[in-house]
Amino acid sequence: MPNIKEVLTTLDMIDKRHLDIRTITMGISLLDCCDTDIKVCAQKIYDKITRRAENLVKVGQEIEWEFGIPIVNKRISVTPISIIGNTCDTDSYVPLAIAMDEAAKTCGVNFIGGFSALVQKGCTKGDWILMDSIPEAMKATERVCSSVNVGSTRAGINMDAVAKMGKIIKETAEITADNDGLGCAKLVVFANAVEDNPFMAGAFHGVGEPECVLNVGVSGPGVVYHALQSVKGMPFDDVAETIKKTAFQITRMGQIVGVEASKRLDVPFGIVDLSLAPTPAVGDSVARILEEMGLEVCGTHGTTAALAMLNDAVKKGGVMASSHVGGLSGAFIPVSEDEGMIAAAENGTLCLDKLEAMTCVCSVGLDMIAVPGDTSASTISAIIADEAAIGMVNSKTTAVRIIPAPGKVVGDRVEMGGLLGSAPVMPVHPESSENFIARGGRIPAPLQSLKN
Repeated sequence: MPNIKEVLTTLDMIDKRHLDIRTITMGISLLDCCDTDIKVCAQKIYDKITRRAENLVKVGQEIEWEFGIPIVNKRISVTPISIIGNTCDTDSYVPLAIAMDEAAKTCGVNFIGGFSALVQKGCTKGDWILMDSIPEAMKATERVCSSVNVGSTRAGINMDAVAKMGKIIKETAEITADNDGLGCAKLVVFANAVEDNPFMAGAFHGVGEPECVLNVGVSGPGVVYHALQSVKGMPFDDVAETIKKTAFQITRMGQIVGVEASKRLDVPFGIVDLSLAPTPAVGDSVARILEEMGLEVCGTHGTTAALAMLNDAVKKGGVMASSHVGGLSGAFIPVSEDEGMIAAAENGTLCLDKLEAMTCVCSVGLDMIAVPGDTSASTISAIIADEAAIGMVNSKTTAVRIIPAPGKVVGDRVEMGGLLGSAPVMPVHPESSENFIARGGRIPAPLQSLKN
C-alpha cells in the first residue's frame, strides 16, 4: 500500500492548484494478432484490447475515490499498426483503426494510440498503407490517435516520409473540415519517438516493451506556478530549487498511483512520465510559469532560457521520486491546450519561429498549432523537417502536431473543445519550400550517431 501521509500532503495541491494524474495508459502488444485476413486481424485486435484493458477504467476510478487523487484520463496504447497490418492482404488499414476505436469505446477510455508507423530509415509496404490510411481513419474514428516517426539521431531523416506526411496532414484537415480539421489534432509526426510515452496523440506500445504494461503521465503546472510565487525576485538558484522540490512531490504522486494501479490490474508498472502538461483551464499553464519568472509575456526574449531551466529542474526533482522515469519527461508547450500560450499567440508575441527555438529545450515541439487552411503541403513538410532536424542533432524527441484549418486565415480561431482547447490561427512564412521538399531521399544521420 502507498504511504497515506504522502497522499495527504498533495490534497491542497489537488484542491486548489489543478494537480492531477493526467493519464494512466495501458500499453498492449498486438504482435500475436497478425493475420492475412484483415477482418480476422481486426477481430483479434478488438478481442485482445478489450480483454486486457477490461478493468482499466474501473481500477482508475477506484483509486481516485480511495486516495482522492484525480486521474483525468484512462488510455490505451498498442503496437504500431503498420507492423500488425503488414501481414494483411489489403490496401487500407481503416478496418483496424475502427476495431481499435470500438475497443476503446467498450473499455471506456478516451483515447487509444498506436495507429502508427516507424519510418525513420525507410518504409515497408505496410508503412505506406498506414500513412495512406490516416485521413480516412481519423474521419471514421472518434478515439484513435496516429503517429509517424520520420527521423532519429541514429538514422537521419526520411525526407520521402516527411514529404508524404505534409500531404497526409493536408488531406486529414480537408476530410475533417466540418470540425475545423479536428483529425489533425489526433495526428503527430515525430523524430526520436519513444516506446513508452503515455501521452496522446503520440503514444504507441514499442516492440521492446512487455506484453502489457502500465505507464503514468503526471501534471501540475498550476502547482509549480503557485510555488514560484514564494520566490519572487530571488535568484534563479532559488527558483530552480523550488521547482525541483515541487516536481518531486508531483512525481511521487504518480509513482504511488502507478504502482497501485499496476498491482490491481496485475500488469507490470512501466514508467512515470513527469512532463508538465497544461490544460486550457486558467491557472494550469506552462506559459504562466515562465511569466512568473519575470517575462512580461511568454514568447518575448528570455523565454527559451526560462523554459530550459524549468525543464531541467522538473527532471532533476522528478527523477528522485520514481523508480522508473521515462516517456517524454519535460515540459509541453501545446498552444491550444495552454491558456497562457493562447494569449501570447493572440497578441503576436509568440510565433512559430519562437516556438521552434523553444523546442530545443523542452519535450516535443510545435504542438497543437493552427495555421491557415491554404498552407501548402510542402510548407507543412518543411516545418516537420525543421523540427526533426532539431531532434536529430540534439538527440531528443521532437514532434509536430499542426492543424491547417480549412477556410481559416490568420486571426481566426479553431475550436476543438475539452483538453484539446482552442487555438488562434498563426502565420507561416509565405516563401516556398517546394523545391527543398521535392528532393526526397534521406538526410544523413549526424556525427552524434557514432557513439559506439
